[in-house]
Amino acid sequence: MGEGFSAGLALFSAVLALLAASARCRAPFAFPLRVASPAGPIPPSLKPPGSLPQPSPEPPGAAGLALAAAPNLVAMVDNLEGDSGRGYYLELLLGTPPQKLNILVDTGSSNFAVAGTPNADVTSYFNSEKSSTYKPLGIDVAVKYTQGSWIGTLGTDVITMPKGINGTYTINIASISQSENFFLQGIQWQGILGLAYDALAKPSGSLETFFDSLVNQAKIPNIFSLQMCGAGLPVSGTGTNGGSLILGGIEPSLYKGEIWYTPIQREWYYQVEILKLEVGGQNLNLDCKEYNSDKAIVDSGTTLLRLPEKVFSAVVGAIIQTSLIQDFPGGFWSGTQLACWIKTEKPWTFFPEISIYLRDENVSRSFRITILPQLYIQPVLEYGQNLGCYRFGISSSDSALVIGATVMEGFYVIFDRAQKRVGFALSTCAEMDGSPVSEIKGPFTTADVASTCVSTLSLHEPLLWIVSYTLMTFCGLVLLVLVILLLLPSRCRQRTANNIVNDESSLVRHRWK
Repeated sequence: MGEGFSAGLALFSAVLALLAASARCRAPFAFPLRVASPAGPIPPSLKPPGSLPQPSPEPPGAAGLALAAAPNLVAMVDNLEGDSGRGYYLELLLGTPPQKLNILVDTGSSNFAVAGTPNADVTSYFNSEKSSTYKPLGIDVAVKYTQGSWIGTLGTDVITMPKGINGTYTINIASISQSENFFLQGIQWQGILGLAYDALAKPSGSLETFFDSLVNQAKIPNIFSLQMCGAGLPVSGTGTNGGSLILGGIEPSLYKGEIWYTPIQREWYYQVEILKLEVGGQNLNLDCKEYNSDKAIVDSGTTLLRLPEKVFSAVVGAIIQTSLIQDFPGGFWSGTQLACWIKTEKPWTFFPEISIYLRDENVSRSFRITILPQLYIQPVLEYGQNLGCYRFGISSSDSALVIGATVMEGFYVIFDRAQKRVGFALSTCAEMDGSPVSEIKGPFTTADVASTCVSTLSLHEPLLWIVSYTLMTFCGLVLLVLVILLLLPSRCRQRTANNIVNDESSLVRHRWK
């Protein structure tokens, strides 16, 4: 869901000069460019910041990749609805008798949670009192994301999937009783399906996740795949762009060409290793650790391609340098303004392609996934009879690089947990007017990059080390003072002891919760 704009965006009257008249822009488009500011705040990204958990052990039966029966996979095709602005969601039936809810598919978190009380921003909710199979666990749970949060209580109940794995399964469910900036106005979903590893689950990694429950109970392979079909379509439109969540396998009809795999660096988020970025075929020439600071993840619950600030600035600078419209206002790049063209013109021909290089399973090789401008210059709304307005589908991040829906809509993405790898293939729905809007190429040598681009410690770990070293230093100073006091004559020791001050401000107070 992330940074999608709300449908009711307003345009202010600022009109930019004709770009064709610009001395620096001799591109053949002589039409007015207008910039609009959103009427409301940009919806938040749903990313839990919490403390670093330990990787979970590999579940039994995950020794190799096996494909589920073809009829089951085909039955799951087109089981998603939604769009990149407000998220892609799956229909589930909860409880006995079944209550129908739409659930946001999020590979960047690990809790299965649903609205448990009426909420002004949701059309329905799960009433556990009306389910004869609901069992409360008596455990409170709270999940805080980068922006937005919810509080609920844990229980178990049965679920079935109209377009999913056949059968009924018992799943851990958090019933949300309070939330802040989580459910958003106009959304069509009433809960979230976290598909990341149990290491991220709240209140602890001992909570079995939704997908782990399916693997254990339905005996499906430990793999799922995701196709999101919103390329070139309005990011906050009718919500019927569609897509497919294939649980337990890979559906051949959803991709074409070869699948390229990159290793999962750590089993919490789907963390991968990015080696370099190119804009318009030109390498940004940044230290590869900048792309992985403090992690690089694949996350369907984030709308945009999010880049660490230094990388974001370099990408925007490169786009401005290589595009044919160099006089854009800063608000377009920061996501606070829309750019509008007359409908007979499309802006995509004026922007460069962007390539992300990922390390291959053979560590001496890499492959690249490329998104064309149709994926990151995103239509949002139409204004009047003549204008179409677009947003910039890339944003800055305080920490992680997040491959969100902006990129994922160009690919069929395989989350092969059994073999600890993420796969990318060209999606059959990533086309506009019969032409693909994404590319995959490889292999390439990694001789020009470091042997590892992943920091040995992620952002959270340095903070913990800082706390530890600070406390160790403090304790060392205290011991040093005590030794000096013991060595001093008694009169000096008495005078010094009377002047000791306990300064609590020297302690590190801010810790990750």
